[in-house]
Amino acid sequence: MSTERLLAGKVVVVTGAAGGIGRAAAEACAREGARLVVSDLGCDREGAGVDAGVIARVASELRASGAEVIEDASDVVTAATSLVALARDRWGRIDGVVSSAGFVLDRSVLKTDDASLSRALDVHVRAPFALVRAAGAAMVEQKEGGSIVLVAGPAAYFGVRGQAALGAAHAATIALARSASLELRRHEVRVNAVVPTARTRATADLPTFAAIPESAMSPAHVAAMIAFLLSSLAADVSGEAVGVAGARAYAFKTKETAGAFAEGGPADPRWFAEKWRDVTR
Repeated sequence: MSTERLLAGKVVVVTGAAGGIGRAAAEACAREGARLVVSDLGCDREGAGVDAGVIARVASELRASGAEVIEDASDVVTAATSLVALARDRWGRIDGVVSSAGFVLDRSVLKTDDASLSRALDVHVRAPFALVRAAGAAMVEQKEGGSIVLVAGPAAYFGVRGQAALGAAHAATIALARSASLELRRHEVRVNAVVPTARTRATADLPTFAAIPESAMSPAHVAAMIAFLLSSLAADVSGEAVGVAGARAYAFKTKETAGAFAEGGPADPRWFAEKWRDVTR
C-alpha cells in the first residue's frame, strides 16, 4: 500500500474539531498532510457554554504533530464565510470541508420547545448549508474541484425515542448532500454525507456501547472514511450517504416499492386498506 500522503498540499476546514469525530477527522487530515482550519465553540455536550481554550489546545497539539493549523472559536452557525476566508487568506485556497459540529438533544417531540428546535436546526442544518454554499462558491471559483463531507446521524433513517429534532435535522443534512452533489458535480466539487455509529462524549452513555470495547467503534474509524472522501481516491464518489460502525463501512440506499395501481381515477380510501401490503412491501 502506498505511503504517499493523500491530502498533501490540501487545505481543509473542520468544524466541531475539538472532540469526537471532528477531532479525529482533523487528526487524520493532518496525518495525510492537510493544512487545517479547525473550528469549535468549546461548548458542552448539550451545546451550552463557550470556551475558546478548548480548540486552542487541540490546535496546539496538531501543530506539535507537524501540521499547519489555524483555530477559530466562532459559533459555526454564523462562521461559514469567515472560516472559508481564513483558509483562503492564509493559504490562498480551500480544498475540503468537514462539517461535524453538533450537540446532544435528548427530548421527546412533545417536550421539544421552539428554542431547542431552532438551535438544533441552526447547528445541524443551517450551518452545514452555509458551509456548502461558502466553500462550494470558493471551489467553483478556484476551478480545481473539491470535497465537502457532512456528518449526520443514524436517527435520520431510524426512529429513535427522544431524537425527533435531531433526526429531522440529520435527514435534512443528507438531503442537502445529495442535492448539492448534483448541482456541483459539473464543477468537480463532491458532496457526501457520513452517518457514523461511534463512541463519543455524545454517545458513550448509550446502551449500544455498554458491552462494546472502547476501541471497537471509535471516531478514528469514521475519520478514515472522511479522509478517503476528501482525497483524490474518491474522485468519482459524490451524493452518497455512507455509514461507518467500527470496522464495518456501508451505504444507505433509498428505494421505492413497486406499489399498487388504482384504476379509474382517484382511489376510494377503502382501496388503500385493501392494497396496503402491495403498497408497502
